[in-house]
Amino acid sequence: METSRIALPIGTTLDRFIKNNQEQFQYASGELSQLLRDIALASKVVNREINKAGLIDIVGAMGSQNTGGEQQQKLDVLANIRFTRALTKGGEACALISEETESYVDLNNHGKYVIAIDPLDGSSNIDVNVSIGTIFSIYRRKSQVGQPISDRDILQRGEEQVAAGYILYGSSTMLVYTTGHGVNGFTYEPSLGEYFLSHPDMMMPEDGKIYSINEGPAHSFSEAVKNYLKYCKDNNYTARYIGSLVADFHRNLLKGGIYIYPATAKDVNGKLRLMYECNALAFIAEQAGGSGTDGKERILTLKPESLHQRTPFYVGSKKMVEQAMK
Repeated sequence: METSRIALPIGTTLDRFIKNNQEQFQYASGELSQLLRDIALASKVVNREINKAGLIDIVGAMGSQNTGGEQQQKLDVLANIRFTRALTKGGEACALISEETESYVDLNNHGKYVIAIDPLDGSSNIDVNVSIGTIFSIYRRKSQVGQPISDRDILQRGEEQVAAGYILYGSSTMLVYTTGHGVNGFTYEPSLGEYFLSHPDMMMPEDGKIYSINEGPAHSFSEAVKNYLKYCKDNNYTARYIGSLVADFHRNLLKGGIYIYPATAKDVNGKLRLMYECNALAFIAEQAGGSGTDGKERILTLKPESLHQRTPFYVGSKKMVEQAMK
């Protein structure tokens, strides 16, 4: 009996898409395109290592803590090395801000861009084979090329991002990014080693019925947050919380919903980092028709005071975020 085969449609690769749309970027001279390729290349290496993590003993904790006071996982450190190497060899980035390093990393004084990255979000899920991700932001440096890197290059508002995106390592691996002209998603085809355009012009539903929040510390939420959660339950919303920021955000981007990480008694300023988590996802959300706020102000207008600054975070479908703010 002849075995049937599923034909795989060959579509637009990430490289071709970047090249075809380069003119949308106001500084179109090739550097941004190369940066996105460098990030995509590193993500392929990280994806390979994630998929065989249990076979080569790279799961589990390192025995050290990162800048957020969390236990560093072996894959956290490995992913940080992979992205740092790719961006260093690419030569387009002058500095790298990473969750895994206390200060920024000086990569190339002649580079024109600053990268902020969470190399592997969702560390606590690594050992139990739950979806995890990478989040990145790209900023254009403000100082003259060749001059020393300064705080004004590093501590930029989210609205100054020239590109942002994430990679989701799940049942399939996806790269989703924006350069301020809409959001596009690419799925990795491992047998060809290429990302293919699978989700063009992604739009977040204006409204939704999913709310994503860790209700464990609910006793220490503000009355306003408790009231909104009651509103969700009274209206029969669905609670969905994976515990990997990228995975929760991606689901809500596709299906409509809101992700909430409020201030708590333990984390009075919130837990998520502004520079390499919230800014990127808020930018993507807005480009897809959604919204992102700290509960009072638009996330992208917040002026960062430090590399690892934390903030409360409400992001998702526009009407749901508006209702939460009420």
